[in-house]
This record gives sequence, C-alpha cells and structure tokens, in this order.
Amino acid sequence: MDLFDFLEYAAWAVSFLFGLFIVIDWIRTDSTYSEEFLTSSREGELEALTEEQHHRG
Repeated sequence: MDLFDFLEYAAWAVSFLFGLFIVIDWIRTDSTYSEEFLTSSREGELEALTEEQHHRG
C-alpha cells in the first residue's frame, strides 16, 4: 500500500464520521424542537412585511 491508498481510506473514514455527525445532529434536533418551530420562519415574515411596504409606497 502506498500513501494514496492510506489517504483514500482516511478520506472515507472522515466522510463516514461527517455523515454520522449529521445523522446524530438530525436526531437530536428532531427530538428537541417541534416541526412547527423548525418550519417557521421569522425572517420570512419580516421579508414579507418589507415587500408589502415597498409595494404600498
């Protein structure tokens, strides 16, 4: 095995760890917050108000 084989295995290991972290974070977030909270968008409400004011003026 040469250096590139080890780098390939290291890249796969890092990729697996990132994927595992994403799944753990997804489960933790899903169990902590409700679906309504996660899909609500305060920024979207503010943006809609700003657009409404621009259309009036």
